[in-house]
Amino acid sequence: MYLGQKAIRERLIADLEQIAAGEKAPESVKAAIAEFMATKDDGEKNTAATKAVIAELEKLDCDCPTRLDVLENKEFLSKKSIWIFGGDGWAYDIGFGGVDHVLASGEDVNIMVFDTEVYSNTGGQASKASQIGQVAQFAAAGKAIAKKSLADIAMSYGYIYVAQIAMGADQNQTLKAIKEAEAYPGPSLIIGYAPCEMHSIKGGMKNCQAEMKKAVDCGYWNMFRYNPQLKAEGKNPFILDSKEPKTSYRDFIMGEARYSALTRSFPERAEELFKKAEEKSVDRYEELKLRSE
Repeated sequence: MYLGQKAIRERLIADLEQIAAGEKAPESVKAAIAEFMATKDDGEKNTAATKAVIAELEKLDCDCPTRLDVLENKEFLSKKSIWIFGGDGWAYDIGFGGVDHVLASGEDVNIMVFDTEVYSNTGGQASKASQIGQVAQFAAAGKAIAKKSLADIAMSYGYIYVAQIAMGADQNQTLKAIKEAEAYPGPSLIIGYAPCEMHSIKGGMKNCQAEMKKAVDCGYWNMFRYNPQLKAEGKNPFILDSKEPKTSYRDFIMGEARYSALTRSFPERAEELFKKAEEKSVDRYEELKLRSE
């Protein structure tokens, strides 16, 4: 969809350049086209500039093919906001090749991943997004290996905007990340912590926003932003938005049946995996803190 729209828009831009170069084009038309060209990569400003160009072209009394082409396809002229939405099962596992291909393309496309850490729409199977010690289908004895870091993979390219968010922990950081991703003139990836029914949160899903905050407060989930544009300003592109963990990691996971169930079926293994997971979370935060310095 993005590539098709882009191809049509590039043709229309070429039409506008031809019209502006014509000797008979009125100055008002040339001025409107110049403003359009100056804002063509800015989604917010280009909307008004596009309306102005169309209004000026509609005033003209001529049947030139370039003018007609622009007017007939005017819905493709303004800068579009392109977002792809999906879950972690798609982004981390079965659709990862496609996600990676889109991000590596360098195109101005935004991807939002709702990270539930499990295949929540097909019965709760374990995925590469599942955490150590988590109980799920095909991991009844608790997942033994660490979660894949989709964010690190994307950041390794160096030209992709990347953010991890948790709305319930910090709404301002969530909004800031979405606005920055939209404004970034290249590929963007936002990964949002998304509690689901398969987590079996104590008190139910009505507490999901509070659960996000608990996840961040204990270091289970980290919030950060990686903006490649900051490098051009001589700044560190990585910004750690999470504070130092201040609550118990163990207390947090024991508030969800996807973890607490393991203590009843495999108590010794649960202790081993939970300790490993907590140590991993501490190491992860220290790693992110070093990256932000």
